[in-house]
Amino acid sequence: MTAASSPLLSFLGRHGPRQPNSRPWPRFQLDQEGWIKLGGALASNSGWALLGLWAEAGPPAARVHVALLDEDNSALGIASLECPEGKFPSLAWTRPGAIRLERTVHDLWGLVAEGAEDDRPWLDHGTWPRPPGPGRTLAEAAAPYVFSPVEGWNLHQIPVGPVHAGIIEPGHFRFTCSGEAVVRLEERLGYVHKGIEHLLNGASLERAAKLVARVSGDSTVAYSLAFARAVEAATGSEVSPRAHHLRALMAEMERVANHLGDIGAICNDAAFAFMLAECGALREQVARTALACFGHRFMMDRIVPGGVAQDLTEDNAIKLVALVAMLRKRFPRLVKVYDNKASLQDRTMGTGTLSAALAHRFAAGGFIGRASSRSFDARLSLPYPPYDELEFTVPEYPDGDVNARVWVRIKEVEVSLGLIARLIASLPPGPACLPLTANGGEEVEGMALVEGFRGDILVWLRLAADGTVVRCHPRDPSWFQWPLLEAVIDGNIVPDFPLCNKSFNCSYAGHDL
Repeated sequence: MTAASSPLLSFLGRHGPRQPNSRPWPRFQLDQEGWIKLGGALASNSGWALLGLWAEAGPPAARVHVALLDEDNSALGIASLECPEGKFPSLAWTRPGAIRLERTVHDLWGLVAEGAEDDRPWLDHGTWPRPPGPGRTLAEAAAPYVFSPVEGWNLHQIPVGPVHAGIIEPGHFRFTCSGEAVVRLEERLGYVHKGIEHLLNGASLERAAKLVARVSGDSTVAYSLAFARAVEAATGSEVSPRAHHLRALMAEMERVANHLGDIGAICNDAAFAFMLAECGALREQVARTALACFGHRFMMDRIVPGGVAQDLTEDNAIKLVALVAMLRKRFPRLVKVYDNKASLQDRTMGTGTLSAALAHRFAAGGFIGRASSRSFDARLSLPYPPYDELEFTVPEYPDGDVNARVWVRIKEVEVSLGLIARLIASLPPGPACLPLTANGGEEVEGMALVEGFRGDILVWLRLAADGTVVRCHPRDPSWFQWPLLEAVIDGNIVPDFPLCNKSFNCSYAGHDL
């Protein structure tokens, strides 16, 4: 089957009209009955993954959107529902990845998910000066947060955070334990909420691009690419082949840098600091090369709508070739050290196991999904330039433990080094940036799905006739990965939590918006 014959798109088309000016994937406006039927269809079609759920205030009325992927046919569609009464039927009963997204929609837009499994606030910590919408009173907004009850014999709780001993972002973790064994973990996030979505409302494209690039700093290239592609899709703008290659070069460098840092940090949490030092040194070399070639250690603001902000010179291309050669020489030695260290394997193998069923149910992306048999990679499943012309494979493991997540990272570093070498060798001539196509005097919508180092990053936006942003929603892959961390720690001991947590390495900032 093909995307054109996707059961998902056929279902959405039967239950609501397709909206104009939505690119590159269609958006359908459902009514209340159609939205309820969508919940039933999701229950009977396990291959339809929920990719995102967000809202907007209107006019003409508040509206909620859900992005869905037909994984069997590589087809993507958006369903929308107007909420004139400030409520909508919950989808969380069939897609648990929607639970926290629905709670966030309530906090930010005041829309109530009817029949929700969890109606507690999520990003609102009771400190906002006024209720964010009609769905909650001020007294309710300021009510103390109640953690889910746990019953059993001889249980005790360990509260951790939100302030931590290390220099990391804030998050609260409430452990319920029987001795050293973790019976339940519940997270409380939202401490680094920045109001990104509201800051984007009415922003110029230049300002919006900078805001989206800073949603999660370690994924700045992927976020910039997703935003740029969403703008280009909405406006129907062309991008030069050279710009596509340069974008992919930066994206793969970002992937390599982050995976190197993660591999070292995971080993350090198993008390093997040698790998942290060695991988950290290699990561530093990637950052220095990025600075030399693209003018920024993290390549922030280097990708812009229409292309890239800085071209690659021949001399800098030679530096990238040298970087790849150096990493191909030194990295395999570190892999051999990891693979031959029995005491390290004892800590990572069988620890923090994520089942394939849960990975698929939450549509977990990136190394977390691929370590648990979910092979989805936006570069291959929904290919975009220049990946649609490159032949490569992504690693996949069935074990789902910390060790598998390390090996996915190892193999992805090797794949990315190969891609970087090929992209440099085939870098086409031409302009690095082209002007955007004008909107044509009407509102337009665009969406992009880009593979970052953690997984798929989604950006949906609506542009006004003058090109300013009416609404923009960036969705980090961590939204679907944080809940799974709660699941994998069950039955493990408390000292293994740092190891599990680092093997996931979810983004606080990307999640908290």
